[in-house]
Amino acid sequence: MRRLLIRPGGIGDCILSLPALEFLRTGYTEVWVPGPVVPLIRFADRVRAIAGTGLDLIEIPGQRPAATVEALRGFDEIVSWYGSGRPEFREAVEELRLHFRFLAALPDEPGVHASDFYVRQVGARASAPRIPCPRLDGGYAVIHPFSGSAAKNWPLERFQELAGWLGARLPLHWCAGPQESLPGAHRFEDLYDLGCWLAGARVYIGNDSGITHLAAAAGAPVVALFGPTDPEVWGPRGDRVRMVHTPAPGEPMQKIQLAGVRAGVESLW
Repeated sequence: MRRLLIRPGGIGDCILSLPALEFLRTGYTEVWVPGPVVPLIRFADRVRAIAGTGLDLIEIPGQRPAATVEALRGFDEIVSWYGSGRPEFREAVEELRLHFRFLAALPDEPGVHASDFYVRQVGARASAPRIPCPRLDGGYAVIHPFSGSAAKNWPLERFQELAGWLGARLPLHWCAGPQESLPGAHRFEDLYDLGCWLAGARVYIGNDSGITHLAAAAGAPVVALFGPTDPEVWGPRGDRVRMVHTPAPGEPMQKIQLAGVRAGVESLW
């Protein structure tokens, strides 16, 4: 069987979907994901960036790329989180008689962890997302103080206070994305390379972000800071993951106390 898996979304969404995606592996498996996530898909026969496939034009009559339609017709089954909430796309797929199976891209069951939700969609057992990175203890700590939303960020000055305490005990590194302003931070263009570097950390501390999910999936001990989002649904998975959250759901990140973050770090030593 030739099966295509299409998974849009942020870095964290895709990582939480990894157990479901891997369960769907078959004789030939191709995966289409956002460009930055491509290096993280290690199990497929081929991986493509969604932006380069022409998939977004399928629902526009007269602009459908013939090569894209032909490629889609080459699969016995297409399992797609892309287009599940877009009637125009679904109608185009039906018109073209493509073998799509649509799955909801966001959890719709209160209190159910996103990764569990995704594996239930495909009939798999729950398991923590894993990215195969060499696990070598580099003896250093890593802080990533950003996320996709300012509301999810613990104040930078609090991270700097934590760094003063932590840096007296371990070599300390900061990391940041290409568009994140942080002088001296480590930056990686390839997320798999970043994951392998994070895997060597003795401890990683970060907000609710895709990079925090990457650190956990790569095997690093993780302290994840949560405020606006529910860690019971969106928290990173792993045996060595500690969640530190605001006293009440939805409270501003400033409510997280330094002592609580330090305690999370110390629990992993």
